[in-house]
Amino acid sequence: MLSKSDALPAPAPEKPKGNGPAAGWQSHVDLRLVALLGVLGVLAAIGAITKPDQFLDVDNVRLILVQSSAIGVVTIGMTLVIIGGGIDLSVGAIVALASVWATTQATQDYGLGGMLFCAVAVGIGCGLVNGVLIAYGKLVPFIATLAMLASARGFAEQMSDGGTQIVEVQAVLDLMAADNRILGVPPLVLIFLGVAALGWVVLNRTTFGRRTVAVGGNPEAARLAGIDVKRQRLLLYVLSGLCCGIAAFMLIALSGSGQNTNGNLYELDAIAAAIIGGTLLSGGRGTIIGSVLGVLVFTTITNLFALNNVQSAVQDIAKGAIIVAAVLIQHQTSRKSSTQ
Repeated sequence: MLSKSDALPAPAPEKPKGNGPAAGWQSHVDLRLVALLGVLGVLAAIGAITKPDQFLDVDNVRLILVQSSAIGVVTIGMTLVIIGGGIDLSVGAIVALASVWATTQATQDYGLGGMLFCAVAVGIGCGLVNGVLIAYGKLVPFIATLAMLASARGFAEQMSDGGTQIVEVQAVLDLMAADNRILGVPPLVLIFLGVAALGWVVLNRTTFGRRTVAVGGNPEAARLAGIDVKRQRLLLYVLSGLCCGIAAFMLIALSGSGQNTNGNLYELDAIAAAIIGGTLLSGGRGTIIGSVLGVLVFTTITNLFALNNVQSAVQDIAKGAIIVAAVLIQHQTSRKSSTQ
């Protein structure tokens, strides 16, 4: 057994199958990402045809990016958890609890820094509880995070008394001001891009990322290779909680309030975005870029439906169909790769 997990070598790149330049091209380009870009192109074409004046407007494009930001940050954490072989059903409730706790009058007295610190601390704390219960308490991730979902949502409702807590800190409200944009890009979008970039580096360029893939692919083999599987799982849920805390603060800035209904169904949206982005539900495989594109696909669909006055029930049906199709494609792809 290796004494240091850092000695674990990076997996060798898969050799291209087949002959000719096409095989080499496919080895460098993830066809799933190309497909997602194609889907975004089709959605853009539909929007340009059905509502050209509204959909192609710069303000509408900016709105899509802003609406993608908070759920996008949550999806980055969810992607890492799923790649590590877990699942987190509590992300939406953690966002709600963090947003409510950070907008209490006592917290607002400490200004922007105090609110940000509180939101992040609550997220990390909830993630830590999830990680301890799963990694060391040996609870099934589904059960542990489901319990956190109920507890955090109930605690958020109790703290807010079912009402809306208005933000009075001007520095927080100014984050969404038009004159605060950098090259026309709102700060929330820049935060999303920054978290996504850090997530990509962590997953693809660090030992932590290699350990995550190893634990998700085969926990026993990872343990025999010297990886502390329990600690790795704990850290993954802490990272997910951190992302929830950041997303909670982003929602506070976006809406100017904290509510116990914040983050509603975020767990489903984050899981769906990760899945259609190519993250394998059973763990061991996934991409941050794919998850980002998955978030953009879902947000663009929602925007198109809203512009065309399509009922929210139809939106939910469409999302469900997309999730089922993505999982079926995953199973088909896995079956083909196992037979080759």
